[in-house]
Formats: sequence, structure tokens, C-alpha cells
Amino acid sequence: MSRPTVVIAGRPNVGKSSLVNRLCGRRVAVVEEERGVTRDRHVVTAEWGGASFDVVDTGGWLAHGDDLEQKVSAQADRAIHDADLVLLVTDVTTGVADEDREAARWLRRTGRPVVLVVNKVDEARREPEIWEFLSLGLGEPVAVSAVHGRGAGDLLDRIVRDLGESAMGHPADASPAEPIEETPTDELRIALVGRPNVGKSTLFNRLIGEERSVVHDMPGTTRDAVDTVVDTEIGRVRFIDTAGMRRRARTEAGLETYAVLRSLDALDRADIAILVIDATVGATGQDQRLAERIAAAGCPAVVVLNKWELVSTDQRPTVLGGIADRLAFLGEAPVLKISALSGKGVHRILPALGAAASDYAQRIPTGVLNRAIRDLQAHHPAPGAKIRYAIQGATEPPTFTLFASGRLPATYLRYVERSLRERFDLGSTPLRIRVRTE
Repeated sequence: MSRPTVVIAGRPNVGKSSLVNRLCGRRVAVVEEERGVTRDRHVVTAEWGGASFDVVDTGGWLAHGDDLEQKVSAQADRAIHDADLVLLVTDVTTGVADEDREAARWLRRTGRPVVLVVNKVDEARREPEIWEFLSLGLGEPVAVSAVHGRGAGDLLDRIVRDLGESAMGHPADASPAEPIEETPTDELRIALVGRPNVGKSTLFNRLIGEERSVVHDMPGTTRDAVDTVVDTEIGRVRFIDTAGMRRRARTEAGLETYAVLRSLDALDRADIAILVIDATVGATGQDQRLAERIAAAGCPAVVVLNKWELVSTDQRPTVLGGIADRLAFLGEAPVLKISALSGKGVHRILPALGAAASDYAQRIPTGVLNRAIRDLQAHHPAPGAKIRYAIQGATEPPTFTLFASGRLPATYLRYVERSLRERFDLGSTPLRIRVRTE
């Protein structure tokens, strides 16, 4: 049985993400004093009194708004209809707003069970003010302060009571804020990274087959890492959509800095990175720095040139040349030309990911490895030293230790790496080579 789902709903900027962090006991959602920070659905696990449940943080619901706000509301609407319980979060400091009334009417129409939460009750003297919210017709409100923790235990008791037996018997995850611990070993973790507004969320939605991330033509729409697990032709894949990474000078303190840190964390826990590049712009210095981050994380990469259909025929060689020049240190990373909007070429991504995953986990028998070492030395001996034998000490990425009679120059180590890559068809996966002298 799957865990029951509790959806956090309400108008923007009432403290929904702060409440998610409080319920889960750790900072797992981006919090900032700015309207509309959360835009995508974000699912984490909470545990209380032997019961566990999934908490879905939404971007808030508005009956009216601009195009982006309507897309965010549609995300919340889809989450509500899948919910076992809904928490409608309001703000005691502003009182009952028209948007609260509209949200309450909407929730009553859905027929889902609802708990009314009045947030920002930071002091006991404000508790009488919560009774104003009885006018919403959703029953007795629960007073909390998500920031300070007041009333959080009472709210968790209420959630567990309303969920009943459906919340019992599920082992809680050891650390809901650490996705790497939650991820089964048979899942392939894929992080989509790139500059803002290159089409990562559109590609993410295309890959998972549903509109999970909000897509809009305003840079920086995605503020947090969003995970979705999909069963695919190459097995179970966890796609991680991340916030766009800007140059440091263009990253505001606070919100965007935290979002970038979450993106880098997603990259560090990924098995493979998809580097999405806007083909109409070509590879930029920021793309090059992102590629360096991928290399530092030690995971293979698949480079995706999005919006390829918008590049004129005579400009395409220049774009490809820029990719080869700026991203040369990614080695043989495949470069796929696609259109995330139309879906053209997207079908080639999964096979490329499968091949990269296979190379990443490849283990070479010691005897076979040492025959290759003997052959490459016979073809080109090391200057002033000899590799006596080699072992593969690890996979993901393949890591080789060479036991040598003396120091091996960096140029010779590059020759060894290139020879091993060609001999064992290791494609674009990163290789680590260590030397021990005897």
C-alpha cells in the first residue's frame, strides 16, 4: 500500500512551504518572503506517532491571475484531486481574504476532506483571532506558527487522526530531506540542468509524460528541484528537474541562491546529468561552467540541444562547433538535437541515458584489464617507469588504480585513459585513474 497524501493548499504567501518544512522536521522546501515562490508540486514524507504520509507542497491556488499563476493553480488543482486530506492554509495577520473564501468554496466542491489551518499565530494573544475563519465553513480551525513551531504537534495529531488506518504501517523514510537515502538502488537518477529559460521543464514534462513542472516563458520559473519516478524502457528512472543556474553576479541573495544550492545538490546525487542548452544561443560560458560542475560531480552527461528546429541550416555547423569547443572536457558525451516543445528527437534521450548508465556501472575483470595495460605499454612505453599491474577499485564512475615503478606523467595518464576507453568501449562515462608507486 502507498502512503496517504496530504496536500498543502491556499493562496500564495501564507506560509505553505514553511508549514511543509515544519511537518517534515527539516528544510525541504524553498521559503522566501516573496509571493509565488513555490510553483511546482513538491512531495516529501512526514512521520508522526508511528504513522507516515506524503506531504505535497503546491504553489497555491488563485481563481484569477496571469498566465503563470493560472498554470500554478492548475498544478494545485491536480494535486487536490489525488489527495487523501487537504490542509487549507490561511494567514491570521491578514484575516479572511476574498481569495481564502474562493479557495474554501472550491475545496467544498471537490468533496475532499479538509483541515483549516490558520498560520502565523506566533503568540497566544493572537489565538482569539482564528475564530474569524469559521466563516469559511470548513469547521474548527487549527492555530499554528509554522516558523516557530507553535501548534505543530496538535496539527500533526489532527492529520493522523483524520487519515486513520491508512497512515499506519508504512515505514517512514530515515530522512525525508535527503532524497539520496530514499532512492532505491535500482533507480537511475537523472538531473536536468541548464541556464534559465532553456526549456528544462518542458523537456521534463515531455520525458515523464505529464505536466508536472510549471512551464512559462519567464526565466527562473522553476525554483526548486522536483523529482518524479517513471518506469521506462531502460528501467525505473528518477527525473530531477532543477532551477536554472545563473552566473553568480546575476543570482540574488536569498531565494535564488538557495534554489541554485538545491540544484547543485540534485546534481551531486544524480547518476547522469542532462545538460540542456538553447540551440538558438549556442554554448555559453555559463554552459561551460555547468559542464565543469557535472565533471566535478563525477557523473556522465548527455548534452541536449533544445529548440534545434529554430536554428537555420547555415548556422548549425557553427552551433555544433561551439559545443565541441566549449564542452571538450566532457569527452565523448552524446549531443542530441531535439525540440522539447514538439517532442521531435526526444525519443533518442532514453537510449542515450541507458548506454551512459551501462558504461558508468561497468566492471572489467582484473585479468582482462591487465592484458589491456600490457598491450598499451607495448605500443607506447611509459617514459622512465613501468605499470606493473592494475585493478579496478570501484564503479560509478569506473575507477582504476595503477601500480607503477615510478611517476607517470599526466600526458601518459591521458594516453592510458584514452586507450582503456577505446579498448572497453566506455563511451562518454568519466574515468578516474589513480597511481601508486612501488
